[in-house]
Amino acid sequence: MKISTGFDSGNIDCLDCSDPANVRLAIRKDNQSDFYQWFHFRASGVKDLECRFVITNAAGAAYPAGWENYRAVASYDREFWFRVDSRYEDGELWIEHMPLNDSVYYAYFAPYPMERHADLVAAAQESPLASLEVLGETLDGQDMDLLVVGEPDAARLPYWVIARQHPGETMAEWWMEGFLGRLLDEDDAVAKALLDEVTFYVVPNMNPDGSRRGHLRTNAAGANLNREWENANPETSPEVLYVRERMQQTGVALSLDVHGDEALPYNFIAGTQGIPGWNEERDAELNFFRQTYQAINPDFQTTHGYPANAPGTANLGMCSNYIAHHFACLAMTLEMPFKDTADRPDSLQGWSPERASRLGASCLDVLWAYVQQKRRRA
Repeated sequence: MKISTGFDSGNIDCLDCSDPANVRLAIRKDNQSDFYQWFHFRASGVKDLECRFVITNAAGAAYPAGWENYRAVASYDREFWFRVDSRYEDGELWIEHMPLNDSVYYAYFAPYPMERHADLVAAAQESPLASLEVLGETLDGQDMDLLVVGEPDAARLPYWVIARQHPGETMAEWWMEGFLGRLLDEDDAVAKALLDEVTFYVVPNMNPDGSRRGHLRTNAAGANLNREWENANPETSPEVLYVRERMQQTGVALSLDVHGDEALPYNFIAGTQGIPGWNEERDAELNFFRQTYQAINPDFQTTHGYPANAPGTANLGMCSNYIAHHFACLAMTLEMPFKDTADRPDSLQGWSPERASRLGASCLDVLWAYVQQKRRRA
């Protein structure tokens, strides 16, 4: 047996693989950070073996509650990812599986590698509806890609959609793949109607360095980008600085920041109720968006989520709080699960790339309803 991680987003240390029934592993921390939970590794020489992979340091992970009722994902072809038996016991995560092929990949969630990101951006810019801007370089020298979809003129509303500030939350870029795929469909009536009213500024991956390095939550410098928005700087968080500066140029009429949550088995939206100036009108807009999403896609729900911050207690270093406060607009954080969804479970895949992508595509209907509602109120 061999355990390997020498690929995009690979993360695991093999402590002992002499016994397939007791393979001892440990997740590496994000660089210059104590965060860890993302894992992605390949096991080879395992066909027809009863394997148990034991992640020995699971108790010290960023979100230990994320291991409760969690099942790891596996794939033979790196395209279709399925769930395998897993359990959290005595501070260790046990992954138990008998592979049918010589090698198999295991991960915390279906990976979205930087090569696929490059393909996504390249395909999008082929559309006559989209143009590509490179906002700058990350600390590791990767491009910060911005896709501008629609005509960027003063007559259209500037809507910003960003994903993957936390690189291990790969479901966010799967969501983005579905969102962009439908937005760029020239035969989709909703997309066409939206682009008559809105210019979309889309950052499919806010954290390329963390993505490639196999981090859970931080960039190359160990910065949690979703705490850097008020004080972004070129030494530790250039990614946020680039996007924030471009937002100042375009303005922001609506913002959606796409994430994943380790512990909660639900899709939900967190608002910015704790910012200065939150009022009944903003609350009504947030509730309209949430309720419309629930009505359009049953994978989304409004019962479970984060408790709202008390007025005046918002952390303005967080993306949605910063944008809502500085641009006086509706800014939201969409969360998806690493686990299966409690309301609509799928024993084979759990919450999956395919479902995340469809949730992204259906967001266009929500946005169109929101645009119409704002027009009626104007």
